Amino acid sequence: MRNDKENLIVNLSLEFALEIIDYSEILEEKRKFVVSNQLLKSGTSIGANVNEAQNAESKADFIHKIKIAAKEADETKYWLQLCRLSKNYPDPSGMDEKLNSIIHVLSKIISSSKNNQ
Repeated sequence: MRNDKENLIVNLSLEFALEIIDYSEILEEKRKFVVSNQLLKSGTSIGANVNEAQNAESKADFIHKIKIAAKEADETKYWLQLCRLSKNYPDPSGMDEKLNSIIHVLSKIISSSKNNQ
């Protein structure tokens, strides 16, 4: 199922993962290791699962992998919310908006893929 054309969700999730890495490094400098680790795992996993979906063995496998990416995005949203609401954490400004765009695109992909099965 591999398609090597320009791919919006692949690009968005890669750019977001790079921002997550940068933000996680800031958290580590401030000794916020647990949240940094959780955020790093979930935030980079979005793109990893999107990339796996590009090599899916079937439409059902593709949908499954995209759904996992959506779950990781939801978890990432939670960790970013904790950082934003905690007075002792640096503000992850701008990341929520990018993550919401990713969640929106993933939802559209899931919806349209299910309709085309």
